[in-house]
Amino acid sequence: MTLVDTPPVAAPARRRGTPPRRRTAGLAGWLFAGGYTVLLLAFGVFPTCYAFYLAFTNDAGQFTGINQFTKVARDYRFGPAFSHVLIYLVLWLVTLVVLTVLAAVVLRSRVKPGLSALLRFLYYLPGALAGVASVLVWLFMLDPDVSPVSWLLKAIGLDSFAAVLAPGDLPVIFMLIAFWTGAGGWMVVMYGALNNIPDEVLEAARMDGAGPWQTAWYIQIPMIRQWIAYMTILAFAGGTQLFVEPQLLQTASLGRVSPTWSPNQLAYVYAFQQGDFNGAAAISVFLLALGLLCAGLLVARTNMFTIEEK
Repeated sequence: MTLVDTPPVAAPARRRGTPPRRRTAGLAGWLFAGGYTVLLLAFGVFPTCYAFYLAFTNDAGQFTGINQFTKVARDYRFGPAFSHVLIYLVLWLVTLVVLTVLAAVVLRSRVKPGLSALLRFLYYLPGALAGVASVLVWLFMLDPDVSPVSWLLKAIGLDSFAAVLAPGDLPVIFMLIAFWTGAGGWMVVMYGALNNIPDEVLEAARMDGAGPWQTAWYIQIPMIRQWIAYMTILAFAGGTQLFVEPQLLQTASLGRVSPTWSPNQLAYVYAFQQGDFNGAAAISVFLLALGLLCAGLLVARTNMFTIEEK
């Protein structure tokens, strides 16, 4: 029997060029990223650079070093404005982190899926309102003369709208408004982060005798710490920009609330009432530096951008 050599089969020629589907997907990615980049440059990078330019110069465009910063720091309204926001931020961040994570853990572990979806939707609804609308709703709720919970306000000694807007109570009021409008969306985010935890990990914890709260404290919360840090950074950045709420309350209360209650309000007064845009820019740079410092500390302590190797 003779073996016949079979001629080698030629390999199919490779198609040159990029497949149309991959090329279309790449183009879509460039379009989305390009649109974001344009908006980031127009409304983020360029205004920030211009603010730095104004903060280190005077109205004649001459370089003045840190003179603008020392000028606004010596303003008698500077310290109270930043202390007000600091108290508000402590109340807001502690309440947000504790109650949001707690609600997400309960919804994930202790509530049936159908009811959990309904509750998450209801929590999210207040966030659909614009900031101004939310403040108007709370103005109605906090006025003992028209509020549906006027009995509660009067029970705690708040018989008039002026008593509700006492200076010492304003950080609590702004915290309630911020939590009502912003916590629902973050509950949905935290719930999604908890869903990324493998079921095998939770099952192993149960087999080791861990109860629901032990599982939450030692397993679930540590595994979503990067999401908690992300939420805290964005909430902190938004909290330092407090402007609409005190500004509307100042108007509605006929001057009972200070027009420079927050740093952003003080910057507004510098820019549009005193015509000092350089001083307003210096306050903005102060806020930017404060936000970057706190964000850097959170990122470093939580290893937020660390990629776990599998």
